[in-house]
Amino acid sequence: MTSTGERMHALVERLYPLCRSITGDGVRATLEIIGEHLPLQVHEVPTGTQVLDWTVPQEWNITDAYVADGAGNRVVDFAASSLHVLGYSVPVSATMPLAELRNHLHTLPDHPTWVPYRTSYYRPEWGFCLSQETLDALPDGEYEVRIDSTLADGHLTYAEHVVPGQVPDEVLVSCHVCHPSLANDNLAGVAVATQLARELAQGTPWYTYRFLFAPGTIGAITWLARNEERVGRASPVPGEGPRTGGRVAHGLVLACAGDRGQVTYKQSRRGDAEIDRVMRHVLRTSERPHRINEFTPYGYDERQFCSPGFDLGVGSLTRTPYAGYPEYHTSADNPDFVSPEAMADTLAVCREACAVLDRNRRYHNLSPHGEPQLGRRGLYASLGGRSDAQQAQMAMLWVLNLSDGEHDLLDVAERSGLPFDTVAAAADALHGAGLIKT
Repeated sequence: MTSTGERMHALVERLYPLCRSITGDGVRATLEIIGEHLPLQVHEVPTGTQVLDWTVPQEWNITDAYVADGAGNRVVDFAASSLHVLGYSVPVSATMPLAELRNHLHTLPDHPTWVPYRTSYYRPEWGFCLSQETLDALPDGEYEVRIDSTLADGHLTYAEHVVPGQVPDEVLVSCHVCHPSLANDNLAGVAVATQLARELAQGTPWYTYRFLFAPGTIGAITWLARNEERVGRASPVPGEGPRTGGRVAHGLVLACAGDRGQVTYKQSRRGDAEIDRVMRHVLRTSERPHRINEFTPYGYDERQFCSPGFDLGVGSLTRTPYAGYPEYHTSADNPDFVSPEAMADTLAVCREACAVLDRNRRYHNLSPHGEPQLGRRGLYASLGGRSDAQQAQMAMLWVLNLSDGEHDLLDVAERSGLPFDTVAAAADALHGAGLIKT
């Protein structure tokens, strides 16, 4: 776990300097690095494409930006940190007094040494972000202001990686790749998703796992618009008949995955989706400190996947949730703020959840009238010498009793109080003996 955590942390450190936004070469460069770890299918969606109620915006790129004093010293420099420029700033080249420049400067007075993260995606503005300490030290006078950026028709870029499963039904794992130099939000989520995909590919999972690396909000909306057949609809389109569900059976949005706070799971809009039940079970039985939060239509891209027209069973896994820590959306969210141990623990939660999802089934008892004779089928003998023989025997009896096509193995584990792994092993034994079927 230590080496895995360190490997994820190294990926965070490598991605951290890149200037990402909702479009542009920073996203492409990020996906190229992720592509060194996973084969990716990269999608380019042209500016102006209608995606649900939104339109793909113009593409933004930037090469340099600074504020220089009268002696030519760069007092604010994009080269030092991508956070120094208001995201999606239009180009500017001007000289102006400090009094005028102040209207375009953003600081955090309560944290005078930190630089804030600010954007202006959908309105033509420009600006700089700097520490309050730097601003307070600027003397009156004329300043050269330059932003070498382009805002022009181009593309929105996102990528997918698919781990084939035994069935076509999918588990969607999503993280956003639009934030610039912010380590916890969301490079830690990117690193955990990348490692999880690598580990799942080492076996043959039951479900097909689809990993989505996309810009926040507009990226998820674009993906949904282009994959309506895969995700289905929860409600009919006006003027059309109702549509059946798609392939996405479960989903998880990963974000803020590396801070030292306790694990937090935000439930799907449904609240009782299988992923909600699985996460509650995994977190409770792991005995690690955690929180379970109700769904709200604010946060990360779970709000897109859980919009009423789709209503997917998608929850959100974080450590400290968005805006729940002072360093959120500031320069203090740097690689030192996230730890290999916290990312490894988040990955472990994901592993455990995937293991339960993949083994959870509903069974039918093929000998439901009275208790079948387990001894003559060798099922009791198979428990001989096991330290948990009594527990395993009880698991068989519970599985037989609740294999009515209405209860799944997670129901059995919850009702019996037995470990899910023990219940699943009992189901495997009973299925092998021909006493239950899916």
